[in-house]
Amino acid sequence: MTRERAKNPNVCGVTAAIAVIDGKWKTSLLWLLESGPHRPAELRRLLPGLSEKVLTQALREMEEDGLVHREVHDVRPLKTVYSLTDFGRDLSEAIAPLSDWGHRRLDRLAERTSVSPVPAAPSAT
Repeated sequence: MTRERAKNPNVCGVTAAIAVIDGKWKTSLLWLLESGPHRPAELRRLLPGLSEKVLTQALREMEEDGLVHREVHDVRPLKTVYSLTDFGRDLSEAIAPLSDWGHRRLDRLAERTSVSPVPAAPSAT
């Protein structure tokens, strides 16, 4: 789904909401920023595999969508800190039940794989 399509007022509200958290890292970034402000290097350390380029792109999109606030402190070297906005907190609270549902789904999948039936031994006739 394109970000532009999600700005269309005629799309489903769920589509518009998912568009702002779409991607591999945005939900993880939201989750981390719930605990308080973080510098970009901290976020990268906490999310192994996240490149600087992708982090920057995700944070810029989240800032554009009003989810995060970027604050640059005028010190040398420059210090940038990201935090959730009230709008970002609203989204985080809204997706909490979806997260709970996802964990229940993962538990069900784990139960299914751990209780898989043992094939019966061939009978000797």
